[in-house]
Amino acid sequence: MGKVRIVTDSSAHFPDPAVINRYKIQVVPLTIHLGKHTFREGVDLDADTFFQLAEPDRLSARLSAPSVEDFASVYSRLNRETDQILSLHISRQITDTWDHALIASRTLLGRCEIIPVDSMTTSVGLALLVEIAAQAAEKGASLDEVVRLVRAMIPHIYSIFFVESLDYLRQNGLLSEAQSILGTMLSIKPFLTIEEGELIPMEKVRTQAQAMDKLVEFVTEFASIGRLVILQSSAYPTQQTRILQERLEAEFPRLESTVVMYGPSLAAIIGPDALGIVVLEDPDAEDDD
Repeated sequence: MGKVRIVTDSSAHFPDPAVINRYKIQVVPLTIHLGKHTFREGVDLDADTFFQLAEPDRLSARLSAPSVEDFASVYSRLNRETDQILSLHISRQITDTWDHALIASRTLLGRCEIIPVDSMTTSVGLALLVEIAAQAAEKGASLDEVVRLVRAMIPHIYSIFFVESLDYLRQNGLLSEAQSILGTMLSIKPFLTIEEGELIPMEKVRTQAQAMDKLVEFVTEFASIGRLVILQSSAYPTQQTRILQERLEAEFPRLESTVVMYGPSLAAIIGPDALGIVVLEDPDAEDDD
């Protein structure tokens, strides 16, 4: 009944948004609660609007997963064209999105094979995995083949974020209040990484110069990089980003990097003034060694 179709959620932030239409990827929106207002990401809330609303007043922000009904509706519609669906989503340690997708997949049991996969990441990391899956599906890979490919690539996605505050993590129940307050009291600017799908505070610095050193050091740990994306909170290159790119180019002359403005769902977790790097490690290079 046609090729494998790919479903993801709006936390997937594509460096090249044209990928969504090119591969007919279905994106199910997450809900973002910003202050007293509720929005559906990508429907009535984009990155620019989020930052305009959140930054001046430091509004509280929380994420909610799409409902089971949201997923069931998308799956049912796609079932008119295919009986094979890969549903690839934000880490279940961050939201209940994967759980809701799993429940919804059972509503088409016997009519459509739907495999929900926890990407164990979010944002650009998730988007890169979705793109890999969509490319394989376009070439005619079976559902099992696409799922195996994605699961093999998940351990090769690495993310690190330099954030100004831990408040947004606390608001989403991803960090205790004591941890958040301690960081604020000590004027510490923490780094976050994603390990086993969980956002983990790691090394802490006190200055932006130290933060730049840590970001560059993070990249030097990889023997071979397939993709490198710098995440920032502005649609235009910031001074921080330009400095980071210049340092990376000096250290790795052949390494190409892409700069993108991160989306509302990630901003709701790490705040509106973060800087991050996502690396897709090249597993083929490891095999060649």
